[in-house]
This record gives sequence, structure tokens and C-alpha cells, in this order.
Amino acid sequence: MCGVFGIMGHPEASRIAYLGLYALQHRGQESVGMAAVDGGAMFVEKGMGHVADIFDEQSLDRLPGRAAIGHVRYSTAGASRLANAQPIRIDSRRGAIALGHNGNLVNTAELARDLDIPAHNDSEVMAALLAHEAMHPGEDGTPGTFEEAIVRVAPRLQGAFSVVAMDTQRIYAFRDRNGVRPLQIGRLPAGGWVVASETSALDICGAVYVRDVAPGELVVIDEDGLTSRRWADPTPTYCLFEWVYLARPDHRQDGGSVLFARRQMGRVLAREAPVDADLVIP
Repeated sequence: MCGVFGIMGHPEASRIAYLGLYALQHRGQESVGMAAVDGGAMFVEKGMGHVADIFDEQSLDRLPGRAAIGHVRYSTAGASRLANAQPIRIDSRRGAIALGHNGNLVNTAELARDLDIPAHNDSEVMAALLAHEAMHPGEDGTPGTFEEAIVRVAPRLQGAFSVVAMDTQRIYAFRDRNGVRPLQIGRLPAGGWVVASETSALDICGAVYVRDVAPGELVVIDEDGLTSRRWADPTPTYCLFEWVYLARPDHRQDGGSVLFARRQMGRVLAREAPVDADLVIP
């Protein structure tokens, strides 16, 4: 379980991302990181610990620009150490890219063998695969861009992935075809877009919830706005643990309230498994 956040089109992007990551702290408390882009240059700050412990005014000043992505990590693939903190940054001949991933791939070793690289963690392999694929045109002659690389690579990824990635011009948000982990889109009142693992991260920075990133969808955001394309037909098989445990109670997912769902589950449980008790607590 991890939390991802991205923002495009705000002059204080890293400070907004700080608020978003703070709201997602419950999804990962081992490490936190942020990448920001300013004038074609990418800057990254990461550390082991909580959001408020790692980032302060000085570190946020080192993350200038109108676009940023962030990540809070709870390790499920790869050891809990700074080298595995995200976002993962890779410098390729097409420029720098950064990637934050919530989920788990089950074919990491196979993908790493294809690239002939170590399989330290699934997110690192995913970033390396995207950077490699962006250098080559598709079989149909499609230019080698980061967007086209995502469309070609995503079908090869087996498992759960809600990803927020960034190059020096755009933010990319994409979700596996099963929609196992959540990913939401919000709009800032003064313009600009936000993507986040939970609506609580949209609320804290004043963004208005627009919709969920659909399973099998890629959303691309730049200074001109948002575009969307399908890379796979959706086959939704959502994770029950998001509804009963992982998400904050004030999170709204796929048109429903987590708090309302949990209360309804309690009512059903009381009917199906009644007990003579004075108090039931979560």
C-alpha cells in the first residue's frame, strides 16, 4: 500500500503536493519523496520518515515549478530503505522521467530479465522499462514518446498499478485494467489539475473532485489541460481492503463514500452475525 499525488499548473506545486501527501500519510509511513519540474529541469527530494519530518521550507524551495508528483511508501516489494523511496527518477536520452507507483506487479523478475537489469523493486523496473520503450518507435511507426511508451508497456505489466509519472512537460496518470488501487482526478479553483490516491488529498488542497481515473485508462495533463485515452478494456475487480481498511473514512471512491460503505457493512454484519454485546468497535 502506498499513496501517490500529482499536480500540474500551480506556481507553488511542491507546496500543494506537500499537503496532498500529508493527507495520504496513512497509506505509507516508511518513506516520502517528491519530484518537481521547473523550466525543463527536474528536481527530486526523498527521505525515510513522515512527510512533516522530511519536508520543510528549505527542501520545498529546492522543488520549484508548476508541476510536481509525490509518493508515500509502505514497502511491499523491495526493502524499506532510501534507495527504494519514490518517485523513481531515470535520466534517458529523451530527458528525465519520474514515477510513483501504488500496487504490486507479479512479473517483475520477468520484466527485469527482458531489460537485463536487477529487480530491486517493481516500481524501478517499471520506470526503466518505460524509459527504454520511449526511445523506440512502435511496430506501427508510432513515435517514441513517453505517452506512447506507457500505452505499449502497460499491457505487459501484470498485477496492480495506479501510477503517477512525470517528464519535463507533462504528468501521466494510469491505472491497471482491473482498477485494484484507487486514483482520482481533481480540478483546482484557479486552474490546474490534481491526481491522487484518495479524495482526501484533493480536499486538503481545495481541488474539486472530477472523476476517477478509469481502469485501463491513461490520463495526460499539461499546461493546456487534460486528455485521456484507453490502453485496455476495463475489467473492474476492486480491492475490498480499500473499502474496509486502507482508505481514510472521508475518501470517496467510484461514486461511493467509504464511511457510508463501512457503516452499511456493520449493519449487514449485525444482521448476519448477531451477538449479545454492549459495544462493537473497529
